[in-house]
Amino acid sequence: MAATTTASGFPWYAWALLTVACWGVYGVCMHTGSTNMENKEHGRIMAFLWVGLAYFLTAVIAPLILLKLKGGPIEFWAYPAKGLKWSLIAGILGAIGALGVLLAFGASPNPPIYVPIVMSIIFAGAPIVNAIVNTTKEGNWAFVKPPFILGICLAALGGYLVTQNPPKPPPAEKSAANEEAK
Repeated sequence: MAATTTASGFPWYAWALLTVACWGVYGVCMHTGSTNMENKEHGRIMAFLWVGLAYFLTAVIAPLILLKLKGGPIEFWAYPAKGLKWSLIAGILGAIGALGVLLAFGASPNPPIYVPIVMSIIFAGAPIVNAIVNTTKEGNWAFVKPPFILGICLAALGGYLVTQNPPKPPPAEKSAANEEAK
């Protein structure tokens, strides 16, 4: 792993680990936010509205301020069409994914138990999709080595294992029997 740094002076992997930390708690926070809206019918969409506001503040206002402070172009409507198009597609896909997380929580039979299951499917599956799509896009299948394929298989296995073995409290009858036995 190359230890090159970005203009900020931080190595690239520090930013990747920041993303791991943020996205690692993302699902828990989304679920907690939606359940605390105290509206079973609309709570998930109400939470999604606030997620969108947070995206707006983080992904629109902050970059405009940074570009302005650093003398960059803030006329975002005049950015190159190809870069604008692909960036907009990425944002739409991210927003659809965020909505999918909330809808998956809402459709699950026991949301507190299913938060790690849903997020494991997403975070084990997304790198697999990314690896396949990017390798295909770049035309690099001829250069794929066995450890790459093994990594994809292990990601799938990890997602499967977490999905099949989430931490669950014992059933209510067993818990009551255990308390009486004490």
